[in-house]
Amino acid sequence: MDRDRVLHTPTFRRLQNKTQVFWSGEYDFYRTRLTHSLEVAQIGKSICYWLKTRPGGPLDEAFFIDPDLVEAVCLSHDLGHPPFGHAGERTLNHLLRAQGGFEGNAQTLRILTERIFSAKRTGMDPTRAFLDGVLKYKSLWGELIASLGTPPENHFLYDDQCGHLEWAMGYQEFPAGLTPGPVRDMLKSIECQVMDWADDTAYSLNDLSDSVRAGFLTIEKIEAWAERCGEPTGEGSSLGDLMRAIRQRRVDPFVGKRIGRYIQAASLEPHSNFLSGLTCRYGFYLLVEEAVRAESALFKRLAFEVVFLSPQLKQLEHKGSRMLRQLWEVLGQRYIAQGSIDGQDFQLLPAETAAEIAAAPSEANRARLVCDFLAGMTDGYAARTYKRMFAPDFGSIGDLVG
Repeated sequence: MDRDRVLHTPTFRRLQNKTQVFWSGEYDFYRTRLTHSLEVAQIGKSICYWLKTRPGGPLDEAFFIDPDLVEAVCLSHDLGHPPFGHAGERTLNHLLRAQGGFEGNAQTLRILTERIFSAKRTGMDPTRAFLDGVLKYKSLWGELIASLGTPPENHFLYDDQCGHLEWAMGYQEFPAGLTPGPVRDMLKSIECQVMDWADDTAYSLNDLSDSVRAGFLTIEKIEAWAERCGEPTGEGSSLGDLMRAIRQRRVDPFVGKRIGRYIQAASLEPHSNFLSGLTCRYGFYLLVEEAVRAESALFKRLAFEVVFLSPQLKQLEHKGSRMLRQLWEVLGQRYIAQGSIDGQDFQLLPAETAAEIAAAPSEANRARLVCDFLAGMTDGYAARTYKRMFAPDFGSIGDLVG
């Protein structure tokens, strides 16, 4: 199964040392990309079971959303994320702005179709339903440049992934009304929609728990933020319930109960589009109760503005971005431009990786392979590599193991 093949790869295991919100490894209770992916998978499967058991709903024992397929999609949705969280993603996108950009979802597609089994570099030959379930975005980098007039910041696929997108769409052309960007990205298979809501659920709720435990989210900070934003904090309000849970030291039970509520807020509505006549995967739209969607958006805003924008996290993001930039500069000089460093041909990458880059047919291909190497690093491996290359008092033979 696609799920099993993903689970048993080094690519999936590396998520255990990639940042979710706080730098991985700093404390043992912080979520990483791995624990986040496992939580998203559990929520996604629960949504499938909930939808199948609704009386009067369109699903039954013989016609249902495959929970194993959704689990595979959920486990895979963050495979392409680089070290240092979204800061790392933004940095790599900036560094590759002349070679097609970098995007976490596009990198996930690249890993699944071309990179995940490292010996042959042929990908895992995923099923159409699985690949389509991972595709949150369906606009190409070049299409967005044409419409925006500037390289996009996120939410795109690489131009050379056009064939994979066409195959996932069953070679059906997008109607003229589905223009590149947010309008086209609204078109998702039902498995992708379930994954997306499971991801939102985990992101908006579970990350609150880490933020409270880490001391970034306190009652005083929530009250100050709510006053600035005009959000209610009284009895029965979402923020009021959160603050009561913090006072009672019951944040985890609060989060667990909310997850159940978010799952049960989902229902299905028939949806007609240019693919719905070809496959049931496009025959339904996942509805979520408006009040629950609004609360999820509120909690995400709270976490972003109070936690993610805090000086402490921004300083760490800056540090991670700087490490990636300096590694890119040195590796780019040595392997993309194929030049020497101080007149010497230092071998800075593993022999197999260096050989693959050297055999690439163009500078753009070499840049993409160097990007693959950096994006595949864990936080710890990136930091150790940076220290070996730039810190005079760091480095030994034992440090060379990633």
